[in-house]
Amino acid sequence: MNDLPEFRALGIADELIPALLAKNFQTPSAIQSLAIPLLLSGEKDLIGQALTGTGKTAAFGLPVIQTIEPGKVPKALILAPTRELSIQIADELISLAGSKPLKTAPFFGGQLITVQLDILKKGVDIVVGTPGRIMDLHRRGKLQLDQLQFAILDEADEMLDMGFIDDIREILSLTNPDKRMLMFSATMPQEIMDIAAEFMRPDYEVARTGGQSATNVALTEQYFHEVKREHKLDALCRLIDANTDLYAMVFCRTRADVDEVTEKLHARNYRAEALHGEISQTQRLRVINAFKKHKFPLLIATDVAARGIDVNDLTHVINYSLPQNSEIYIHRIGRTGRAGRHGVAVSFVTPGEKRKLKFIEKDIGNEIPMKKLPTPADIIEAKKQLFAENIALLLETGAAKDYLNFAEELCTLGSHPAEAVAAVLKLHFNNELLLDNYRDFGSTPKERPDESHMKKLLLFAGRADGITVPELLRVIAERTGIKSTQLGKIICRADKTFINADPIDAEKILTVFKKDKEWRFKYDEPRENRQKKSDQSERPQKKKKIKTHKPLREEFFKWIAEEE
Repeated sequence: MNDLPEFRALGIADELIPALLAKNFQTPSAIQSLAIPLLLSGEKDLIGQALTGTGKTAAFGLPVIQTIEPGKVPKALILAPTRELSIQIADELISLAGSKPLKTAPFFGGQLITVQLDILKKGVDIVVGTPGRIMDLHRRGKLQLDQLQFAILDEADEMLDMGFIDDIREILSLTNPDKRMLMFSATMPQEIMDIAAEFMRPDYEVARTGGQSATNVALTEQYFHEVKREHKLDALCRLIDANTDLYAMVFCRTRADVDEVTEKLHARNYRAEALHGEISQTQRLRVINAFKKHKFPLLIATDVAARGIDVNDLTHVINYSLPQNSEIYIHRIGRTGRAGRHGVAVSFVTPGEKRKLKFIEKDIGNEIPMKKLPTPADIIEAKKQLFAENIALLLETGAAKDYLNFAEELCTLGSHPAEAVAAVLKLHFNNELLLDNYRDFGSTPKERPDESHMKKLLLFAGRADGITVPELLRVIAERTGIKSTQLGKIICRADKTFINADPIDAEKILTVFKKDKEWRFKYDEPRENRQKKSDQSERPQKKKKIKTHKPLREEFFKWIAEEE
């Protein structure tokens, strides 16, 4: 039995080995091999230059868990730039602790302060949080920071970029000087070194895990497509259709780009969601959690909005917009090729951006080759291959035997069994496997079904209610059998959602959801009809008689008489 001898050699105690085995740990990563012995020995503080996905949490989490003992006062403080990363770190530490009864909790803005105060009152051993909320809790006199054994800054450069420098300095000034301190940062700006000089012990060590090798580059295939700006969406659709198992983050430069790409993908019936700074925290969490559960395959995001999102099984990172510099490029592509899985990093490069690409190649010390986009024939072949593999799996497992009699009946309908199979394929794929159904450039068949005859449905819920287009399509498909490709344009607003559907499909949706209190659909009447009803409802009003106050009238005539 593998009892993880390499982790034991780093000093990890027996009581933590079962938790590592349960999480399928095999061998320490580079940053774990460097950080764990230093933190366990307590001899030196450490700056670790390592990227997301290199096992950083276990690198500092295992020594913290092994060293501290349960109590009422926090013994470890971990600062992170975002609420999502705080939650992820806390969850990871809880799982790494195994049976050791340590209390770990995340603290961040957006959650009720009363809930967090109650958690602190009951006692917390490991505090994980964003700098702003940590300062707030301390100023309220509810968070004690003078008995720490560990103070850790995760993604320190991102916290500096987000303007947390003053909070970080104030928080560290409140901690006790004999603590062990660790900072993780993908880059080493001067501010990081200044914090180290001010708050770390003088003989602190800087450990670098090999620059870009930390992104698991051996497992990440990098290439670019030269694409004109106006053809980027078509190029993205080609990639989606050619990679049937695609699960990707797509990076855009601006919020407007994110919204535009997401809306156009929805119009072509692709399942995707947007993530940028103007999205509410509640909606942000819903989108991230749904993405992690694979409820939709494409997350369209800006770099800032994607901070702190940790997903280990991405198949692709797609640079829809080429990043401004190599540091951002490395951050992005470091999100794929993790946990021993093969990953792909694709960049769309316009003819005018080739010089910028050369600078990125020079900085990372790696040539990024150009590839041709998949052709419609490639896409059709990929779909055929996936379908054939699924059929072979059903045959191998015998899962389809209950349909054997029905299949035999169907085979008698044509002059040859192949005709019946062809009819089944036509019902399943419609025109998806026909070259004539593809445009000259782009992977999509017609952008969406002809909507001239369609009915528009109104759903009394929108983004503010947690509705996402992928979730809506999934619910409709599960309960009605209507596929996303059968529906027309979908517009999801804050408080309502509009869906175009074939009249028969629209009636089916209304019937199925008729008694559902959460999903309330109705026909959305054309504006002219609503105006007509409104006009009909306006009845001519009778003229009101002007009533004259009697005493005033008598006084008026009396005054006239006197004047005469």
